[in-house]
Amino acid sequence: MIMNDNMINVKYLDEVDPIETRYSRTLGRYSAIITHKGLNKTVKEECYTESVLPIYVEKRIAQLNFEWELSQVDQLNKIILNGLTISALIDWNDFGLNGEFEKENPESDYNEKIDNIEKPVELPLQDLPEKPQEIDLIRPLKEFYRPTFNIFESIFGKQKKIDEFERLFQTHTDYYENKLKEYLAKLEAWENNCNQINETNKNISATNEFAQKQYGLRLNELKEQKQKAIDSWEKEKEEFYKTQLDYNNQIKIIRKAYEGYNLNSVKEYSKLILDYSKYPYFVSKKFDIEYNQENKVLVLDYALPSIDVLPTLKDYKLIKDEWKGYYISETQLQKNFEQTMFNITLRTLYELFYTDRIDAIDSICFNGWVNAINKSTGKRESNCILSIQVKKQEFLELDLRNVDPKTCFKSLKGVSSSKLSAITSIQPIIQITKTDKRFVDSHDVTDSIDNSTNLASMNWEDFEHLIREVFENEFKTNGGEVKVTQASRDGGVDAIAFDPDPIRGGKIVIQAKRYTNTVGVSAVRDLYGTVMNEGATKGILVTTSDYGSDSYEFAKGKPLTLLNGSNLLYLLEKHGHRAKIDIEEARRLMKQ
Repeated sequence: MIMNDNMINVKYLDEVDPIETRYSRTLGRYSAIITHKGLNKTVKEECYTESVLPIYVEKRIAQLNFEWELSQVDQLNKIILNGLTISALIDWNDFGLNGEFEKENPESDYNEKIDNIEKPVELPLQDLPEKPQEIDLIRPLKEFYRPTFNIFESIFGKQKKIDEFERLFQTHTDYYENKLKEYLAKLEAWENNCNQINETNKNISATNEFAQKQYGLRLNELKEQKQKAIDSWEKEKEEFYKTQLDYNNQIKIIRKAYEGYNLNSVKEYSKLILDYSKYPYFVSKKFDIEYNQENKVLVLDYALPSIDVLPTLKDYKLIKDEWKGYYISETQLQKNFEQTMFNITLRTLYELFYTDRIDAIDSICFNGWVNAINKSTGKRESNCILSIQVKKQEFLELDLRNVDPKTCFKSLKGVSSSKLSAITSIQPIIQITKTDKRFVDSHDVTDSIDNSTNLASMNWEDFEHLIREVFENEFKTNGGEVKVTQASRDGGVDAIAFDPDPIRGGKIVIQAKRYTNTVGVSAVRDLYGTVMNEGATKGILVTTSDYGSDSYEFAKGKPLTLLNGSNLLYLLEKHGHRAKIDIEEARRLMKQ
């Protein structure tokens, strides 16, 4: 089974629905929402055990993936029929980028995180015990207890009163002394207890303060992260809509040129048609186009899918609580691959011819390339496996609903290997040409430079050839080449690189600016216009100085690379050459 995890989105719900059972025991219903982008389908999975829910989800994902792959098999058989639904009166609005920025604002997620921060529970302080109640420590005075005598009492009687007085006084005094000792002991115990409680409360207060501080730090950290995430999201959103606006403005330029019967727009219009075409996931829609205005021939190098990315599912069933897939044989796969190659070829020809409302295309040469592992060498190779050139009038007379794709291809004198799945290379009927009348003979410069060579004051012609050599070294590992254009007819182009890889490569415009001042945004805009006019896949601007912030801002999201003086010196050193860039020295020399 072909897994498509990038098409699957699973969201486990936080809410748990309580359910009263017949045994009066409450259970929770756990659930997850599963969305399959390929099927545009959303399902809900539920169970009563949280730990089991992921197993249910995994099983449902397997089912959805099988369902999706089977739908792709169905699309495989409808490639031509789906292509015939294209309208000759293309709605230009369909070419534009009008989608909404789907990435969610992270604010709500961070608010939830902030709300979920566990707030510290303040530990209560212990209350101090009540102070022992003070006692009356007034000692009885002897005068207060002094006995009184009358004249009738005998000496014996008086002595008896004196003895009783002494006894009472001593008893009272002992009582108060014991009370005092008892009070002082309680007071000391109370003071010790208060000291212990105060120390404990001090520790509790420190713990509370630390917990509150940590909470505040975590809260501030999340708030900072939240603001950064929101700022990043806002910037990404702004760039998303800016890219859309730039792209849609370019569509308007192409539309104006095409509806004005400007043949310079045919190449870009054809790219729009091919990009607009809706294919199954395994067709990458990568291509390179060349258009000749003189003979109205369009040459197309098209990246066809390799056999290992085609869907192979035949059926799927639930066996012992597990989804199992059943797949086609190797022979059937090779047959499907062959049919798919011819189907894509015929459909592409039809879409380009049928939508050519200004009759700018008389014939098309379609070269189908496949990037795959060579079974004999084990290395990945890009080979042209089929090629066909056909005239518009002849092709539009066909009824593609009823043709056999292979037979139709052969009847149109198409060329292919006897067994397409073998990925045997053939010679394209027409190759995308690398010839350009603007090109001039090149000469080597790097051997004559050293650490003392100031690139900023170098002869401008030598500087352009230096740039050619630098990029020739960059591209030669892939068999690419770089050509320098004539100064009087360069049309804004100093050099053109050709990368032969039909998927990653193509024509690359290179402009060299031997400047001592900052390169303005106008030069970057000019390069972008040149890339569009040349039908190039990329533009590279090289300077001995640097670029302003508006230049870098304009280049964002566009097939442009800006290399400053430091980058240039790095490339030179990378390929074994050294030089210098001294802007001030160059300025002084220019004044002389």
